[in-house]
Parts: sequence; structure tokens; C-alpha cells
Amino acid sequence: MLTYSVFSRYLFRAATDWQDEVAVFCIVGAVFLCGAWVQAQRGHVGIEAVSSILPSGANRIRMIVVDLMSLAFCAFFAWKSWTLFHEAWVDKMTTSSTFSPPLTIPYGLMATGMTLLVAQLLLQSIVRVAERE
Repeated sequence: MLTYSVFSRYLFRAATDWQDEVAVFCIVGAVFLCGAWVQAQRGHVGIEAVSSILPSGANRIRMIVVDLMSLAFCAFFAWKSWTLFHEAWVDKMTTSSTFSPPLTIPYGLMATGMTLLVAQLLLQSIVRVAERE
């Protein structure tokens, strides 16, 4: 879409006023909707220096605490995202550009992605607390 915009502008002298917002909305969707999958794979950046020096029991407790703190933060973020989505829906908010797509699109993607991430973190926390060595 951004390549089309470049060609359209420079070769055909036809401006596109929609590509930037559509690209940003796609990035928001990709980032937030993939978060739960990345968490399920434990694909996030982790620092192994601490885990390599801790005994297994202390490391297990550390991982439980980190998962619960992440869960709390993401739950708050999901809640705020849903309130933003609701406000944008009720007030029919749009962006300030000439294209003016509804803000419910990025807020809905953000809220859905964070809700999925909260569900994944909750499942992982339950499994980790229930696990016995």
C-alpha cells in the first residue's frame, strides 16, 4: 500500500490521502493481535542472566511474579483500550484527516489484542502456579 502510494504520487501525480492511516491501522492490528501468540511461544525478549544464577525454586517464584505483574498491567491496558473503543463508538470519533476513518478500528484492534494477551497470560499463570516439580 505504501509502495502504491509512492508510485501513485511520483509517477502519476495522483495523491493518496488514505495510505498513511491504513498503514498505521495495519501495524496496530499486527502488533496487538500477535501479542498473545508471541506470549504463548514465550517469544518475548527475556534476560537469562538472572534465571541462570537463581536456584530452580527461586526462579519459579520469579517467573510467577513476572507473569502476574504482566497480567495486571495488560489487564489494565485492555480495560483502558475497551473504554477508548466504547468512547470512539458512542461519539462516532474519526481521525482528523480528509480520509477520516473511524477510530473504532485501531481501538478495537488494540482492545481485542490486549484481551487475548490477558487470556494467554492468565492461562500461563494458572499453569505455572499449579505446576509441581
